[in-house]
Amino acid sequence: MVLVVGGVLLLRQVRHPDFRLAGLPAGGVVNTAGLQKNSIEVTAADAAQLRGAQVTVDGRPVPVRHLGGRLAVALGSLRDGTYELKVSKDGSVLNSGSELTRRLTVDTTPPRLTLADTEGRTLRGPVTVKGRVAGARSVTVQGRAAHIGKGGAFAVTLPKPPMKATAVATDKAGNTVREDAVVTVKRPLLRAVHVSGQGWASDQLRKPVMRLLREHKINAVELDIKDELGEIGYDSQVPLAKKIGAAKGYYDAKKAIKEIHDAGGSVVGRIVAFRDPVLASASWKNGHRDRVVQTPDGGPYGGASNYGSLSFTNFADKAVRQYHLDLAAEAAKLGFDDILYDYIRRPDGKLSGMSFPELGKTSPEDSIAGLVAQTRQVAHDHGAFLGVSVFGIAVTRPKEIAQDIGKFAKESDYIAPMIYPSHWAKGEYGVSDPNSHPYPITQKSLADFVKKTKHTNAEIIPWIQDFSLGVSYGVPEVDAQIRAARDDGIHSFLLWNPGVRYHGGALSPMKKNR
Repeated sequence: MVLVVGGVLLLRQVRHPDFRLAGLPAGGVVNTAGLQKNSIEVTAADAAQLRGAQVTVDGRPVPVRHLGGRLAVALGSLRDGTYELKVSKDGSVLNSGSELTRRLTVDTTPPRLTLADTEGRTLRGPVTVKGRVAGARSVTVQGRAAHIGKGGAFAVTLPKPPMKATAVATDKAGNTVREDAVVTVKRPLLRAVHVSGQGWASDQLRKPVMRLLREHKINAVELDIKDELGEIGYDSQVPLAKKIGAAKGYYDAKKAIKEIHDAGGSVVGRIVAFRDPVLASASWKNGHRDRVVQTPDGGPYGGASNYGSLSFTNFADKAVRQYHLDLAAEAAKLGFDDILYDYIRRPDGKLSGMSFPELGKTSPEDSIAGLVAQTRQVAHDHGAFLGVSVFGIAVTRPKEIAQDIGKFAKESDYIAPMIYPSHWAKGEYGVSDPNSHPYPITQKSLADFVKKTKHTNAEIIPWIQDFSLGVSYGVPEVDAQIRAARDDGIHSFLLWNPGVRYHGGALSPMKKNR
């Protein structure tokens, strides 16, 4: 091009900066993530050509940042809609101007997604999670792709129920929305009796229990995994259990589980948690003293109930917590249908007289509830339910022994209150002599547990007293407690007799053995 300036002929050089846009998706659609990251950038063959370049949207300048050889374009203030994006540079005497124009669509509206809370039938089998979506190109549930049907309905079958199912819907622009659904599997009707590890090894004690199972008077056996002595009834392979000599091998776990399953029953594995003389003594002897509940001056805590100075382990200690997680995982893998904690508490007595190394500013109630939550995840991962045995007084006195029923109910499948009439003080719940009046004390105390757990998914499965302590207990007394629970809407129960001898006459056959 020839240009005359002051009578002088000049040759005008035509140069194009050759602008390029990076970060603009195919189709020119920018989603929420693109806006937030300022992902659109302008480059040129010669970075120097970017000096003086202007970026406009529908004719209005937008902010840019010079980042070395590129311009970052800030589009964060744009609302959803379609725009004209222009990159331009004015010409000069020697250079013609240039521009680059592109169509830009901003789409930050995610799909609409609803996911239904789901109730599964078993922890060991599949569960189908359902929902509905609008404006989505794809949906996944727990990473599994879903087919979107008529009206946006979808369903995904998972191999086993997660505690929480997460769905992610994505639209054409790449916008995503997540929705969580609670997946619950309620513990089926449970009617069980307690059997210790040594009790199971005794034909004299085991056979009557199995007879109750075959007569459909019970549908489960509670078999101790770790007892009050800290002894593990079977030959556990958990490293710490083997190291401290806790695994006693009184019974063959796989064989016991098979026998009970073959008879149509399920197996509840009881783990006595923090009352553990074996672990406490071994830990103190070998220099792991933080594993033991201590006195303020650093000695082992004996407890108000005279359990002994090396009886209670420290629930806040990482190794102690991991020990119980490992036992729960092992038991669930072996085939135990439930993990049932007992002594999942601090020792009784004044809190000021105890020290829990590693607890920090966390309350005992929160620390213990945290372990319950961890254990539930481990148990569910291997197809087992989790229950927690609690004192009857805990429903109204959560700090007494660090058993907060409201918190436990959020982190477990069921609460197992030990509401033995013999253990209530005279006058509790207005009952003059609870031990002599099993019906009213059971009915009134369990009513509080039902009320406390009303807005949770946790069930109440009480421990029923089938032993004599101060008052002789037989069929009428056991029956009275079962009726009291039933009148509170509770049909499941666990019978306790430390001698493993039960009054079958108090148990009516079930219509269906579950």
